[in-house]
Amino acid sequence: MAGRRRGRIGGGVEVLDSIYSVVALVFILVACVELGDAATAVDVYRLIQYDIAGVPYGSRLAGLNHHAGASFFAPGADLSRTVVMMPVRELNLTFLREYIISNQPLGGLLLLLPEKVGNRIVGKIKSKDDGLMRNILVELEQLLIHANIPYPVYFAFEDDKINAVLADVRRNDATGQPPMATTGGYKLLVSIPEPKRVSSPTITNIQGWLPGLKGDGDTNQLPTIAVVASYDTFGAAPALSVGSDSNGSGVVALLEIARLFSRLYSNPKTRGRYNLLFGLTSGGPYNYDGTLKWLRSFDQRLRESIEYAICLNSIGSWKNELWIHVSKPPENAYIKQVHESLSDVANELGVTIGIKHKKINISNPRVAWEHEQFSRLRITAVTLSELSAAPELLESTGGLHDTRDSLDEAAVYRTIRLVAESLAKHIYGHQGRNIQIFADNSSLAINPFYISAWLDLLSRAPRVAPFLSKTDPIISSLKKELSDHTVELHVQHETIDGMFSFYDSTRATLNVYQVASVAFDLLLLLALGAYLILLFSFLVLTTRGLDDLINLFRRPPSRKVKAA
Repeated sequence: MAGRRRGRIGGGVEVLDSIYSVVALVFILVACVELGDAATAVDVYRLIQYDIAGVPYGSRLAGLNHHAGASFFAPGADLSRTVVMMPVRELNLTFLREYIISNQPLGGLLLLLPEKVGNRIVGKIKSKDDGLMRNILVELEQLLIHANIPYPVYFAFEDDKINAVLADVRRNDATGQPPMATTGGYKLLVSIPEPKRVSSPTITNIQGWLPGLKGDGDTNQLPTIAVVASYDTFGAAPALSVGSDSNGSGVVALLEIARLFSRLYSNPKTRGRYNLLFGLTSGGPYNYDGTLKWLRSFDQRLRESIEYAICLNSIGSWKNELWIHVSKPPENAYIKQVHESLSDVANELGVTIGIKHKKINISNPRVAWEHEQFSRLRITAVTLSELSAAPELLESTGGLHDTRDSLDEAAVYRTIRLVAESLAKHIYGHQGRNIQIFADNSSLAINPFYISAWLDLLSRAPRVAPFLSKTDPIISSLKKELSDHTVELHVQHETIDGMFSFYDSTRATLNVYQVASVAFDLLLLLALGAYLILLFSFLVLTTRGLDDLINLFRRPPSRKVKAA
């Protein structure tokens, strides 16, 4: 009898152990509800992280694992574990600036840009709303890149998936409760290593040469005219900084000018008595550091042979007026010659060429225009730009607003015509004559399809120098194109000025998980527990009977009872 009872008790213990195992499994499953399949996954682009002379700027973190919110809450609300999702078009820049300056805690910030189509921001800058969006993006970028932000900041493009998540998050926020584990909602997860400093970031300068034709018995070195454009960019999101206008437009103009003169210089009968030097320089946003190192690599004879240089910068969205920026007084003979040559062609095209004189301070490391690096080495140079004033450091260098749709191809075409015709008239001595060397429908006509194709390519290629390798596809493409139109191609690799430091992790994948509240988890647990108890009781009743079921829940007899 005692053995039978011990057998029943032993069997009951085994059954109870099974129940405990099942319940433990249920707890594990419920705990994993928040880590189920992602509701959606989107590409995100991290705010740049960099240092200037050891001073930190930009976003200092990259990993995200917090619940999503759709608004900044009242003072005192704990948002240290909340990622605020905010469309840029609805952003209150004043509030955001105050929030950042006051160092308010925040788990992360996800800024939603206008819908992305073909690597462009939809909407050409024509309407009032488009112009407003452009101004918001410009102001937003300057706020973010000049602040030290101790939490992750990402950009994403609005689409159906992210908009659906945003709508749900806003409905949850409407309850007035901040997102947390007890309220459910969405969790945003970015799993990437913490950013590391980019070791020895390089800049690459590309140089092409078209030698002029010397006369018989002429042993003197021919004068040289340089056409230069900086091709790299800088912006709040390095992976989105394509700089279609700044300075993709300048690069495309240089390539087309090189193509036009390569056709003239390929025939000894039409080759001019000037050498033409074409330079695609890097490090433009960083005080034109690449231009300085490129110029310092010249031997003394080449440097002295340069009659003047024309630097092309942001020439893709002007209407009727273009500016020549100079360091030497406008009365200087060479400056006056360049201005008059460009003005003559401008009059033929029905546009205006203005001139801006800005002295340089040799002791000041800030270089506002590319021609200033030439001037520091006593080389006459000008910058041709649609900008009437020098931008501040890291401004107008290819930000979020500077996309293909912000360009006017007609402006690029006019600039090419202006520079090419003025150079040709100077080289061939046709000043003051009503001669069009690159006339439309001629064999030397400017090719609008070539211009459009290169603008498209550069508008898809982010070109932030510290994140470009020496063999990056866009650098290889520029080298190949310039080598097709020039001879003696030369490539120079240098390191960016040591005062600038950059950090990696510029893009990632954001996983959005829909999570249930703790109350739902507990309710689910209770329902599963009740179901398992009922199932177990039913199985015991049908196999062993009511007595065995009752005995399972009775208190085991004490040792004294067993001994008796």
